[in-house]
This record gives sequence, structure tokens and C-alpha cells, in this order.
Amino acid sequence: MTFLWVVLSTHNAAIVEHIAKQNESHRDVTMREMSHRERNIEETKRVTRVIQIVQMIAKAPHRYRRIDLAHHFELSDSTIKNDIQVIRHGLRLPLQHTREGYYFEQMPTLPTLQYSFTEALALLTSIQAAQQISGISSPELAAAIARLEALFPNEFLPLLKQMTRPPVLTAQREHRQQMLTLLNSALLHHQKVRITYETRSRDGAVSERVVHPYQIMPYVRSWQLIAYCERRKDVIMFKIDRIHEATTLPDTTYTVAADFDPEEYIGNRWGIMRVDGEVEEVVLHFDAEVGRRVSEEEWHKSQETEILDDDSVIFRLKMIITPEFTSWLLYYGSGLEVVAPSWLREKVAGEHQKAAAKY
Repeated sequence: MTFLWVVLSTHNAAIVEHIAKQNESHRDVTMREMSHRERNIEETKRVTRVIQIVQMIAKAPHRYRRIDLAHHFELSDSTIKNDIQVIRHGLRLPLQHTREGYYFEQMPTLPTLQYSFTEALALLTSIQAAQQISGISSPELAAAIARLEALFPNEFLPLLKQMTRPPVLTAQREHRQQMLTLLNSALLHHQKVRITYETRSRDGAVSERVVHPYQIMPYVRSWQLIAYCERRKDVIMFKIDRIHEATTLPDTTYTVAADFDPEEYIGNRWGIMRVDGEVEEVVLHFDAEVGRRVSEEEWHKSQETEILDDDSVIFRLKMIITPEFTSWLLYYGSGLEVVAPSWLREKVAGEHQKAAAKY
């Protein structure tokens, strides 16, 4: 796995060629009207996505189904299906699947490589630069760097450490990608970060604090940072788009708490909003059309679905109810009836009544 990204790089031409063939076969009117630059951008995005899918499946066999990948990348099932074809026929990787998810029968191995001094130095520098790119697997790169550094005489190690030392970076909130790059770099090197953060729950109050990044995760159409906050002396979640400015702090380091578990941190809630409350049993009744769409997705680890004789769907969950969940219920309008708990049924009914009163 250490050089998985190298293997994928050597297959990059095959990916592009296979994608180009698919585009010729399936490109619709919209695609034909796109400029050459736009097509290049779309193909680059897809190559990056295919590489990410390979990495995800290789690291977690039997974890991701096609529907999970579609949800992760916020794309259609057919788009992911085409990506899977690229992996199988373009990269010629032995990708298989079970009911639990995809897996590789085996991953290709690389022969032992030999580098000249200048080649190894150039490669080490390039890998270090790649660490600044969001989306590239940081653990894989860290392992590759360690192996390359081991090739050099001991006298060179202090110089290499200095040369590959992460730069002091500053990013403004308007540049989400730059902010993600900065935070990913800090997470890789375990560097503390000084951020200026806007707290919506306090009337938009802006404060400065030093954080220790623990995890960066996508959620819907935004990104979240889970980090230890020195000011609050607790692990809390920050919405990255609300970080006005961030600066890595050189010569600082931190250790992620040994008992930190992202799933346990988020807990048995709907979404990522952390609220106090007890786990409750929720029973929903969707009409046939809406229920069919809802039952196709995995929304929560506790969900259970039952299809009734009229094709409507009973949807059961056990969780802590959050404002995010209430908003999700309101989205389905008349296609949904809240059966239990009674207080949630009354709340949803009241919100619909207030909305109807405006028309």
C-alpha cells in the first residue's frame, strides 16, 4: 500500500484514455457544447475521483458499495458505475464486490527500484510538495518519504529535514481549497494552527484560538474540522467555511488523544450537529414514491425499512433527534407522516402549518 499512489500514477495514461473512450460513447449534447478547457477540467476531476475510489477500496475492503460511493462524492449511481468500469477495464485491477461492498482480489506490486542521487532527491522534493494537495493520502505519502529518506547518507538527514520542513502557510476564508490544503498539512505534520473563527450561535462573534487538527471530513456540501481547542480545552467541531484565517504554527507539535474515535465523537445522532438529548425511537411513514427513494439510501446506522402492501414505506430509527433531522423531515412535505414520537409529530405539523399560512 505504501506506493499505491505510484502505481496509480503509472496507470494515469490508461485512466485518461479509458475515460476519453467513455466520453466519446456517452457524451450528451451538454458535453459536446462544453469548451475544450471545461472538458479537460471535468476529465481531471474524474481521474482524481477514480484514484480516490481505488484508495478508499484498497484501505477498507468490503466497506463501500456503489450507493455509498455515490453518496460520498455526491454523484449519481450511473456516474460511479462508469468509474468502476474505468478501474476494472482501464486500470485492469481485479475489482470484485459482495453485498457488503467492493474489494480487490490483489493489488499490483512494484519491483525494487533504484534511483540515482539526483533522482531520489527530486522525487523526495516532489512528494513533499504533493503533501500540500488536499485529497492525496497523507499516511501513504508519509511512508513514502520515510523510505526515500532512508536512501540518503546520515549526513544528509538534517539538511533533508530542513528542506522538507512544512512552510508557514496562511489562507483566507474565500479560498476553501487553500484552507483545506493548510489544514491537511497541519494534520499530517501534527502542527498546531491559529484560526480566526466565526461562531454563528453567538451572533457571528469572531474569536481567535489555537487548535490541534484531529480529523477533516466532508459533510453535505461543506467541510468540517474536528480539533482540540486550547481555548475551550475540549475537542469540538469547526465548519471550515467559517474560518476567516488560519496560520500554521512552526516549531509546535501535538498528539491526538489515544481514545479519540470520530464515530464515537459524532455519536448516535442524525448528521454532525452535536446536541444533548436521549436516544429516541422514530417511526416515519413515507408514501410509495418518496419511500422508494428514501429506502435506497443509507441514512443512519439504526435505520430499518418495511414496505407495506400499498408500496408505502415504514422507516424506523433509534437516535438523538437534531435540528438537522427536523429539517430533513420538512423537506419531504406531504410525502411523509411522522408517526412517533408524538412531540416530533406535533413540531413537524406546526412547521408545515406556519409555512402554509404564508401563502
